Amino acid sequence: MQNIRTTELWSQCHWLTVLAEQGSYTAAAARLGVSKAAMSQRIAELERTAGVTLVQRTTRSVRLTEAGQRLVDQTRAAFEQISQSFAQVRDLADVPQGLVRVTAPVALARQQIVPLLPAFLRQHPQVRIELNLSDRLSSLATEGFDLAIRHTAHPPDTHVAVQLCDTRSVLVASKAYLRRAGTPQEPADLAMHNCLHYPRPQERPAWTFEPPGRASTHERVTVQVSGSLAANNSEALRDAALAGLGIALLPDFSAQAALQAGKLVEVLPGWVPVGSFADRLYAIRPYAAHVPLAVSALVQFLRQALAAGFGPLPPQPPAG
Repeated sequence: MQNIRTTELWSQCHWLTVLAEQGSYTAAAARLGVSKAAMSQRIAELERTAGVTLVQRTTRSVRLTEAGQRLVDQTRAAFEQISQSFAQVRDLADVPQGLVRVTAPVALARQQIVPLLPAFLRQHPQVRIELNLSDRLSSLATEGFDLAIRHTAHPPDTHVAVQLCDTRSVLVASKAYLRRAGTPQEPADLAMHNCLHYPRPQERPAWTFEPPGRASTHERVTVQVSGSLAANNSEALRDAALAGLGIALLPDFSAQAALQAGKLVEVLPGWVPVGSFADRLYAIRPYAAHVPLAVSALVQFLRQALAAGFGPLPPQPPAG
């Protein structure tokens, strides 16, 4: 039997585990912070050492052979235990440190999360943050994220979810647009306006409102709307509203700065938009026996920084 260097074997087996989780050499290499060529070479070395094919490669994906899957199944728990044990030992220093991988929606992260991070990193100089901006719902366990910031009404039961703040939806427009097109007095008036909306999987977009006082869900009013622009990004809709294109329905974290600066005004302020965006912001992490101090510190920091939410909005003068 050939002489096997244990340190190399451990590394190669770990890389195979990551490849199994990610499903491609490109994604696995990115997860490990190495080149695709290095990833491929390391797996090939492991196969030569094992004397059996571990990975079946195609032009689009990779799939483990029976031998490869068995090796991953038998070693994955050990690598997870090593990772948790090391995190526990490192936290004995009682100082948050290490890398925290975070995923967050693009608009929310750019407008609200990124501006907070410099203060956190100054407080904890031994922490590093890798921030992934994506509106795609990532699998934390599979893609190796420690934390997800999510705007949702229903966080997954399979994870630990810490509420950061409440949010709300708000209807906005520029004063110039309202002077030109008129100010809606009730939801039905929106049918006559250029409504900048988020595309939804339905035949025709519609906005739903509860009346002032939210007396009953039976009194909700739904209005079919149309407009010259639909976009799946609230920043894009906000910018179009700032340009005077029409009326936009936005989450409050996207409208906040423009409203406070007086560049946008709230439309139909007595009516409550419902069903378009979630009403809570969460920090979500996988269940784990040990949570690294760096992750706990970041969650606590965000919870305190965002506790007040993104309002209440300042009183708006009548548009004219």
